Amino acid sequence: MAEKKSGIDQALIRDLANILNDTDLTEIEVEQEDLRIRVSRAGTTQYVQAPIAAPAAYAAPAAAAAAPAAAAPAGKTRNPDNVVNAPMVGTAYLAPAPGSAAFIQVGAAVKEGQTLLIIEAMKTMNQIPAPKSGTVTEILVQDGRPVEYGEALVVIE
Repeated sequence: MAEKKSGIDQALIRDLANILNDTDLTEIEVEQEDLRIRVSRAGTTQYVQAPIAAPAAYAAPAAAAAAPAAAAPAGKTRNPDNVVNAPMVGTAYLAPAPGSAAFIQVGAAVKEGQTLLIIEAMKTMNQIPAPKSGTVTEILVQDGRPVEYGEALVVIE
């Protein structure tokens, strides 16, 4: 390409989507010069220009969406024994399949060993079991969102 385009290259987005289909990946992100494109099976394609501002601009929609849920629990302290943390990095899913009922809901009683959610890591679905019996008081992750190792997922009291 000798001439720089001012708009988004739709052919590139289609190519990235085809790569997702061909490889069974859940998301792919490409950065070229001052353009970053992320294509995800979870439903959204996001464009961010100016890589220096990209991390803040890129994270803002997710942070804004999570703010109401995170605002209430931030004020209270949790007993670490009641928190279920992510044992790995991956994508959290609250239901066994898209459109299915969630494994758990706030207020639900769970038994030790019961599946709380799934974390997809490297194309493998890993069931996250309840470490103890109790009542789910908080679900701290959103369906289809990435989670980090050690991140708080669920509170069981």
